[in-house]
Amino acid sequence: MSTATPTISAALVKELRERTSAGMMECKRALQENMGDIEKAIKYMREKGQAKADKKADRIAAEGTIVILISSDQKQGVLMEINCETDFVGRDSHFINFAQAAAQKILSANIHTLEDALNLKLDSGETIDEMRRDLVSKLGENIQIRRFVNKTSKHQLISYVHGGRIGALVELEGGDANLGKDIAMHIVASHPLVINPQDVPQEVIQTEKDIFSAQALASGKPANIVEKMIEGRIKKYVDEISLLGQPFVKNPDQSVGNLLDQHKAKVHSFTRYAVGEGIEKKVEDFAEAVMAQVRGS
Repeated sequence: MSTATPTISAALVKELRERTSAGMMECKRALQENMGDIEKAIKYMREKGQAKADKKADRIAAEGTIVILISSDQKQGVLMEINCETDFVGRDSHFINFAQAAAQKILSANIHTLEDALNLKLDSGETIDEMRRDLVSKLGENIQIRRFVNKTSKHQLISYVHGGRIGALVELEGGDANLGKDIAMHIVASHPLVINPQDVPQEVIQTEKDIFSAQALASGKPANIVEKMIEGRIKKYVDEISLLGQPFVKNPDQSVGNLLDQHKAKVHSFTRYAVGEGIEKKVEDFAEAVMAQVRGS
């Protein structure tokens, strides 16, 4: 039985490249390994890509992009964070297209869990996770869908994304699109934690109160003065972290609460994502990294 490497036509390599977006030599090698059978070659390439993806899964992915898609009636919206390892890949067109396709499919299928999302089939016939693994193989970095929220509302959903790195999805009753965009922009810029000052958890207030108390007592002022100082500091603190209490970014003389009242509008909910938020990033010495590469070459 002959084990000679089969001759692979340029047309067959071209077809495999079009179907997989892989490099020419990788396609030719896969076809040779599978005796020119294009379907087996695709399966072979996917299995190799999966192995590469699994090896990269533990690497820190703290860069990436924020995607927000909202239905035409503004009643449903998806806010998603997809991560990679470097800002360079975060701007890559294949990475951005994947992020958009995944968010669009989650929106149309109305999926709410990551597990269900990864199993959704895209127009290409691949699942979202299969395309993710293919992208890991193509771009050489760990790529993960970190989180998403799929919001449905009887009110209008409005969003704002800054530079693809910070985004907010806002559920607004009343007002108009311009007001909604202003509120979403404010949330991106000022990072409120809750809507109303009353929504700040009591344990958070108590922690801050303990800190302020220690600082005030150290001043040596009388107890009644200290108590008033603490009350003032707590009031200022809850305003600083609540949307309605914050000064509006476009007009600091007006609070967001006053702005909404002026338009007879109300924010029912909001979600804000920032790329890499809460992920411990590896700090690498660039010079040392270059020397390590030189020593290993």
